[in-house]
Parts: sequence; C-alpha cells; structure tokens
Amino acid sequence: MSVDPFASHREEIEIVPAQKIRGHVAGLFKAEGRNFQTAAIDELPLTFDGVPGDFHAGPTRKSGGREPWYKRGTEMRNERQVSILAPDELRAVAGRLDIPELKPEWIGGNLLLEGIDNLTMLPPRTLLFFDNGVTIKVDGDNGPCRVSGRAIASQFEGRDDIEMEFPKQAKHLRGLVGWVERPGKISVGEGFEARIMPQWIYQVT
Repeated sequence: MSVDPFASHREEIEIVPAQKIRGHVAGLFKAEGRNFQTAAIDELPLTFDGVPGDFHAGPTRKSGGREPWYKRGTEMRNERQVSILAPDELRAVAGRLDIPELKPEWIGGNLLLEGIDNLTMLPPRTLLFFDNGVTIKVDGDNGPCRVSGRAIASQFEGRDDIEMEFPKQAKHLRGLVGWVERPGKISVGEGFEARIMPQWIYQVT
C-alpha cells in the first residue's frame, strides 16, 4: 500500500471554503482625457479591452514602478483595466488625510461598489458577476501611489503634504484592480455577486 507523502502536510493547511456576497453599484466613472482621472457616467460599457476610450483600456500595458522585475516600459498583460473602489473606504482615507471628502474621480475610479465590507481585502481571483451579464476578475489590491496623492492634493490649496501622505494612509483601503472576463454593460444601481474562491496561505517549508 503506497503512502501519500503530502497527506499530513496538507492537513495542517487551513482552507477557507468559497463564499458569495451580494452588493450593488453606487457609481460609474470613465477616464476619457489624457490622464487617469475620471468623470461620472450612468452606464459603463466594457469589452475584453476594458472600458473603451478609457485611459487604462487595452489588452496590454507598459510596466512601471509596480513591476520592478521588468525594465520600465516593457509591454505586458493589462490586469489593471478597471479600478474598483468602496465609499466606506474612501471616507476612511479622507478622515485619515483630514479632508472633507475623497471623490472616486480624483484617483481614477471606474466602479464604486457598496455592500461588501473591507472591499480592498477581497483576494485575487475573486469574480464579480453583475446582474446584467458582465464579469470582472479581481487581480488584487491597488497599491496607493504619489501620483494619486498629487491629484488629491490639487483639490485642496495648501495641502501639498497629501502627495506623500496618501500612499501611507490609503494602504489596504485603495480598492482593487481587475480585468474584464465577460464583456457587456454595467449600470448605476445594478446588483452584483462577488464569488470568493477557496483560500489558503501557502508557506515555504
């Protein structure tokens, strides 16, 4: 009788079962200019390239500071087609920065989603199934940067400090990035279901 050498080791790894959570779309936004900042819209069309005409649209993108393992400017798969934010997390960051509000448009948000606690902490591979047929796959959390901090600072005279503070205060509250798995159109007020895949912590032994 053969012995499974992995049996005891796998029993020590806690696996959290798959979960489903409902939410709804509180706002939609699109970046049609030459920078990442967005403007509010009622419907958001999505293709396999992302949001048509959006600053972050396309099947590929150029690597930057987030990918130090590549030479800057290397063409790579675009896993950042859409930026996903949550109202409660934006309010928390605004409080930490001591400003009255933090609008999704200022930091390039495409979708503002309500109904899911700790949205930024949704794990990679989570699928967002929107009621009208669109599916977005979450790549992971969106690390806050000075570029977004500078955009926020421009809204408040005399608050140049926000450029450096935003990356610190918005850590794990900056929302998610994802890509379009099934295209279609999303509308404000539409419901969706987040399907979280089974999770476990992989540790090198």
